[in-house]
Amino acid sequence: MAQGTVQVTHTGTSRWRRRTGEYASLAAALEAAAEGDVLTIAPGTYRENLVVQRSVTLRGPEGLPGSVRIAPVDGVPLTVRASAVVQDLHVEGQDAAAPAVLVEEGTPELLDLRIVTRSAAGVEVRGRARPTVRRCTVDNPAGIGIAVADGGGGVFEDCEVVAAGQAGVAVTGGAHPRLERCRVHHTSGSGLSATGDNSALEAVGCEIYEVRGNGVQITARASAHLTDCEVHRTTADGVTLDTDAVLTLADCRIHDIPENAVDLRSRSVLTLTRTTVRQFGRNGLSVWDPGTRVDANQCEIFDSTGDYPAVWVSDGATAVLDACRVHDVPDALFVLDRGSRADVVDSDLSQVRNTAVSVSDGATAQLDDCRIKDAATGAWFRDHGSGGTLNNCTVEGVQTGVIVTKGADPTVERCTVDSPAEAGFYVSAGGRGTFLSCRVTDSGGYGFHVIDGCRTTLRRCRTERCSRGGYEFADAAPGSGPVVEDCASDESVGVRPAARETALQSSLPSAPLLGALPGQRPTVPEERPAAAPEAEPEEPARDSKDVMGELDALVGLESVKREVRALTDMIEVGRRRQRAGLKAASVKRHLVFTGSPGTGKTTVARLYGEILAALGVLEKGHLVEVSRVDLVGEHIGSTAIRTQEAFQRAHGGVLFIDEAYALSPEDAGRDFGKEAIDTLVKLMEDHRDAVVVIVAGYTAEMERFLSVNPGVASRFSRTITFGDYGPEELLRIVEQQAEEHEYRLAEGTTEALLKHFTEFPKGPAFGNGRTARQTFEAMVERHAGRVAQVADPSTDDLTLLYPEDLPALP
Repeated sequence: MAQGTVQVTHTGTSRWRRRTGEYASLAAALEAAAEGDVLTIAPGTYRENLVVQRSVTLRGPEGLPGSVRIAPVDGVPLTVRASAVVQDLHVEGQDAAAPAVLVEEGTPELLDLRIVTRSAAGVEVRGRARPTVRRCTVDNPAGIGIAVADGGGGVFEDCEVVAAGQAGVAVTGGAHPRLERCRVHHTSGSGLSATGDNSALEAVGCEIYEVRGNGVQITARASAHLTDCEVHRTTADGVTLDTDAVLTLADCRIHDIPENAVDLRSRSVLTLTRTTVRQFGRNGLSVWDPGTRVDANQCEIFDSTGDYPAVWVSDGATAVLDACRVHDVPDALFVLDRGSRADVVDSDLSQVRNTAVSVSDGATAQLDDCRIKDAATGAWFRDHGSGGTLNNCTVEGVQTGVIVTKGADPTVERCTVDSPAEAGFYVSAGGRGTFLSCRVTDSGGYGFHVIDGCRTTLRRCRTERCSRGGYEFADAAPGSGPVVEDCASDESVGVRPAARETALQSSLPSAPLLGALPGQRPTVPEERPAAAPEAEPEEPARDSKDVMGELDALVGLESVKREVRALTDMIEVGRRRQRAGLKAASVKRHLVFTGSPGTGKTTVARLYGEILAALGVLEKGHLVEVSRVDLVGEHIGSTAIRTQEAFQRAHGGVLFIDEAYALSPEDAGRDFGKEAIDTLVKLMEDHRDAVVVIVAGYTAEMERFLSVNPGVASRFSRTITFGDYGPEELLRIVEQQAEEHEYRLAEGTTEALLKHFTEFPKGPAFGNGRTARQTFEAMVERHAGRVAQVADPSTDDLTLLYPEDLPALP
């Protein structure tokens, strides 16, 4: 029943037809209307399901927008099957199985509609319909905002999807709409979605933002073309393509994306022109799988908020960057896996915190006329099968210009490395490479540094003003080493001009370069500095009783000492039973250490390893200490490599993982820490007799870590809790420090220290044993400031510490 009337203005040519009639319902008015008639609806709420089947004009009263509500109890509120004009209506739907506005035929115009509904779709266009939809808004928190399906099309101009429970705009079944100056925001699915054969979406001047999902999603052989569009503030990827999707982005802006700004896979093809990508949490461009390709021209990718490469190409994909800029990112371009390729032409890679170009796992990169500036490493060809070409490129303001390792074999031609902090070109670990007409100037290290007898070829190269020398060829056996032809240097230690087919060695000592790169994030075993020699004694220097004596001498830790002694007694008795031909109880030697910082966990772990070595359980007993940053890599696969490498360094000793709970953060999502845990669990099983693993951290965090990782928890025999030191124990540590450094506590200082530690706040600044040592160091510093003013200090002056030497409480 209508609350108002419908006025029908007949527009026929005869006098009888040129009249106006009023009807009590929309259905009656539509039945009476002929082609071309105008239906003006009086204000009110109409509980009718409108079906427009003639080319009429249906509108609300002028000057009263929103005064006409079409709100039936169920079904489709408004169905259009003709080239009608529908204007100034407020449409409400309640049927979750039906759209609020359905357009099935013709080329109607929908103008200034306000659709507030809880329907399957706010607006649905099907079949042969080609509507023009202008200035309409859709608010549909229960379903899709605008759905175009089954070959439908049309133009949507200046429309807005203010909320959608699913996709903002969904194109399926070969449909092909065009959106102009539309806004899609606050959706619970993708902002724009196109899927299926022949489905196509065109958008011009549109904005997609505040999307709980992907901003734009093109899949399953669909295509789209976006021009002058903006995608930002999504919860997932900004733009994603999958399964033979095709997308063109021209003059677009993608920013404030927590995941990948653009991600494409499975033979998808993307073309970007004059598009900017910034403020992304993972990759700016993420390109996967054979046949997948991205072509970027005059684009800018910058200002990463995460810790991932700006451009990622893997699994056989291809990326082409022409006249692009990549800057202010952790890494600029990573190309990995056999068949993967990146071609970069006339582009700038700058302000890169780590590696500008990384090529690994058999991938290929070709850079022509590019400029790399302000990076830790300019280009790194990492391993066997990895290669490509650097042609006419300049590299400046880096730690190291070009690194070639582990059998990689690139060609570097007519490239210049200016002002590297270390080497201009560095080759090691079986790396090869051909360097033609290359130049290094103002290096803080060597110009060309080739070690390990690598068969590198240098022709017509030149170095100038290199601090350590123009060329250094170290560790080359006779008949091996680089091939050098027509190279020159202005350094006295450089290569003699016109040297041919000669492996030269400098008499200068050479330090391993990779271990000296500040800020470098290693991702392969050869990148990490070797463990300190003293950390890996070939044989235990002391027997188990001596080591237990040192453990017993530690201040406090009484329960810890009991636990370690009980464990080592079990191991020792087991050995004796085996020698006697008896069965020995199986003892899991892996441990969990829980407690606050500074409670001696690392010290006890070191002594535990030494005890096991003395008992013959471990080969060396050395300690390798790592944390999350040493195990978790920045891309898929690198974490397993890092974890395996750390485990290998600990072979025969103890692998001590500090703050192990950081491998399994509460909001893990796509975190690579799980890969480290999975690798660790397998290695512990495969090498159960070769390495002892100790995981350590705060008590509550470690309990959570073990509860959510039963595979890890099952590998450990027991948990040892390190309690906080009491004031008396902290005092004893200071007394030990004073005795060791030949100081004495004056009268009253012991009591002052005890009071100091009693009142010391047990907040974040409290470090247990570290606090005690820091207190002693502060006292020694204050003592020095006081005694320095004494002209002829006595022995007491030089050794006594007084209460006034104590630092103030934090």
